[in-house]
Amino acid sequence: MAQDTNAAPGSAGGQDWDATNAGFDDDLSDDDEDLAAAWGAALQEQGAANAEDIAAQWAAMIDDSEPELDSATRGADRILNQEEIDNLLGFSLDESITGDNTGIRALINSAMVSYERLPMLEIVFDRLVRLTTTSLRNFTSDNVEVSLDSITSVRFGDYLNSIPLPAILGVFKAREWDGFGLVTVESSLIYSIIDVLLGGGRGMTPLRVEGRPYTTIETNLVRRMIEIILIDAEQAFAPLSPVQLPLERLETNPRFAAISRPANAAILVELRIDMEDRGGKVEIMLPYATLEPIRDLLLQMFMGEKFGRDAIWEGHLATEVYSAEVEVDAVLYENHIPLQRVLDLQVGQTLLFDVGPKDPVKIKCGGIELTEGTMGRVGDNVSIEIANKLRQPKMSFAAFERSMQNSKMEGS
Repeated sequence: MAQDTNAAPGSAGGQDWDATNAGFDDDLSDDDEDLAAAWGAALQEQGAANAEDIAAQWAAMIDDSEPELDSATRGADRILNQEEIDNLLGFSLDESITGDNTGIRALINSAMVSYERLPMLEIVFDRLVRLTTTSLRNFTSDNVEVSLDSITSVRFGDYLNSIPLPAILGVFKAREWDGFGLVTVESSLIYSIIDVLLGGGRGMTPLRVEGRPYTTIETNLVRRMIEIILIDAEQAFAPLSPVQLPLERLETNPRFAAISRPANAAILVELRIDMEDRGGKVEIMLPYATLEPIRDLLLQMFMGEKFGRDAIWEGHLATEVYSAEVEVDAVLYENHIPLQRVLDLQVGQTLLFDVGPKDPVKIKCGGIELTEGTMGRVGDNVSIEIANKLRQPKMSFAAFERSMQNSKMEGS
């Protein structure tokens, strides 16, 4: 009996046990599937119910907090009006009138340079436009129109970084002001002036060959044009302050044209040169340090374009001065005596004039000695005969003006 009980798996008893186990496994798998299906249905029903409960809870929470979130959530959907947009960006009319900057505009303008109004500088460049128009017409034998686009204030480093390449930069020196300046000729004007000077037909687009340096012929032609502009600039500044502006060198790389520190302020003048259907821009940049010696002169404001010298007014003033009446004193005798002697003068005391009838008499005007003469008589009147010419001042009026300008420049 013991052997039957502990029969091997390969025996008949083992086969019955395996069959029993197999039947049990089949029953167990069917039960598991039924149980899993039941659990799945229950979970789906519970999940839907929980989802509905969660949605209801969220809706209740939103309803409870809606008054508090009204300005934060619903206000985001409101469209700003134009006044609010202007205040946000800092473009308010009142602030523009008072000169105050706020908002985004203040951030943008923080990197800009405040432009000091120099009235005489604008008049100088207006005259430069007229002179350059005539000079370039003679230079190119073509119809050239030069116009002044703008006068702005920039930082030197920002300007160098903004120059569109390729371009030619001319560095010139202001000898009397002990400073430097920069003339930039853009690519379109370079090819246009070369096309005009070398006989290019009108109405044709100048041929541009990018990616190559400028040839010697092109550089020399542009150099000549820059020299003409600088000569006209000397004539434009001459009535205000005589200056020589010789061209030092030409550069094609802005890094080699550094004439000032990157953070220094400078005046940028943009000139537009049009030759019918072609042309371009010339930019003249003058650092404030270069203009500092004549800053007082540039701050002056005169009506018109006479630079303070009006020939008609000068002639009228000279006529009125010549016809003016002045008092002239004839001094017979003049002597300096101590104050103590004057205080000791008594009534009846005689003062002696140490002069004779034939001694010269000094003629003065306002305490200034003009000339000398001899005393005589004409009828019942005492007369003075002029013996010498009027004494001319040692310094002329033009020399006086130059000395005053030099003293101002030394003082500044």
